[in-house]
Amino acid sequence: MVLLHVLHGLAARHGWRLTVAHVNHQLRGRSSAADDRLVRRTAQQLKLPVVAERADVRKLAVAHGLSLEMAARELRHDFLARAARRRRIPSIALAHHADDQLELFFLRLLRGSGGEGLAGMKWRNPSPSDPAIELIRPLLDQPKAVLMEYAAEHGIRYRDDASNAVLDFQRNRIRHELLPLLRGKYQPALDKTIPRVMDIVGAEAEFAAEAAKEWLGEGGSPMAEGRRPKTERRGMALQRDLPFDRLPAAVQRRCVQVQLVRLGVTAAFELVEQLRLEADRPVAVAHNRAGVSPGLENSITRRSGCRRDAGPTNRHFMAKDNRGTGETPDLLCAVRDRLGRVHLQPARVEAFKTGNAAAEMKGRAGNIEFDGARIWWKICLRGAGQQLKAGPGRECFDADKVGSPVRLRHWRPGDRFQPIGMASSVKLQDFFTNQKVPRGRRRQLLVAAAANGEVFWVEGMRISERFKLTNETIRCLHWRWKRP
Repeated sequence: MVLLHVLHGLAARHGWRLTVAHVNHQLRGRSSAADDRLVRRTAQQLKLPVVAERADVRKLAVAHGLSLEMAARELRHDFLARAARRRRIPSIALAHHADDQLELFFLRLLRGSGGEGLAGMKWRNPSPSDPAIELIRPLLDQPKAVLMEYAAEHGIRYRDDASNAVLDFQRNRIRHELLPLLRGKYQPALDKTIPRVMDIVGAEAEFAAEAAKEWLGEGGSPMAEGRRPKTERRGMALQRDLPFDRLPAAVQRRCVQVQLVRLGVTAAFELVEQLRLEADRPVAVAHNRAGVSPGLENSITRRSGCRRDAGPTNRHFMAKDNRGTGETPDLLCAVRDRLGRVHLQPARVEAFKTGNAAAEMKGRAGNIEFDGARIWWKICLRGAGQQLKAGPGRECFDADKVGSPVRLRHWRPGDRFQPIGMASSVKLQDFFTNQKVPRGRRRQLLVAAAANGEVFWVEGMRISERFKLTNETIRCLHWRWKRP
């Protein structure tokens, strides 16, 4: 509401034509409806056109396995982009402020984001739903306290969102618990030091990105030998002369990341590292078809030129479900060649063999390396031999219930899992949502399926209730796993 007041006051001087856009997320019942009425009434008083829409955020979140926050964000951006396109509006002004930026830094820091993520929001950037439309954030350097004072001085009416005080959301815990603790006990000038860190980290990440693009060339593959632009900075020229394995680690990572994103694959840190450190080694990956809202999927399809059924993934690399060929419909195989180019191809069980280890596990004991993780297993009579010590990366199952062979793979849509302590099974994607596992991380986690196809182990999660040890257990499956 402060942003609307400020822009309206400046509009005549700069020749701006404003339209007010509001989406009702329907998450707070009568309070959401009251928000809608306030926006419409204020726009009417200012004699501005209004475009409004109601959206069922909960339905989208459940259908695509998203958190409420992520589902609301995707619907909101899609709505704003559609509204702007219909009215031929080139810019969307958002009211993010300095406190939002600070919270985002710690939110991404705790998630393990890289430099680009830690740099936070930009003053201007393309809409994620339509890159032809620009997002601008005029208040990004203004603390919330300043905006509150401005609202009080000018009698600007606004409404508080009660959900901002609910500590179930991590952003709210950062806002109400972590930041007051850091300001009070560790750094009173937090609001000055963190933006400075964000600026430094962001500039360095931007340089690494530019260096990677220079090395890759406009087409996304290494530059042809001897090809040089007429004018270029000396540092970039030296960069381009280097083979991939001699590039700085930051530039290597960005080269791999850029190519994965272009191929429609989530560039998770573990995947980037595996491709960066060892060429010609297949790595199991999953494409980004799940969890995309219809509107967002449409915009991605338009930008990529792919068919609707291919989603955001380049259709040339879509794996096919060919029965009897060993190919799987939801896995791709990524390989980096010696020149640093990343290639995707349909995944086959044989592609994941390392020595004598394979994705299918048989026998009484052995070990296997799969997608960067090493797993050891041993079957023995209960009470006989050395017992498995409890600890991270160590589990024990009823071997006779698990059966043989055990298939190691990634999560697939439709998988169900019964975590220990629960009375019934749940969809694995719902379990991930409840455990707050980021969408990009879900497809990187490994699962193990018993001989009957039922999932009994999910990497880093609780074991399955149906395969736990009981008084009737005769043989134990000792299971250890580790990622470098």
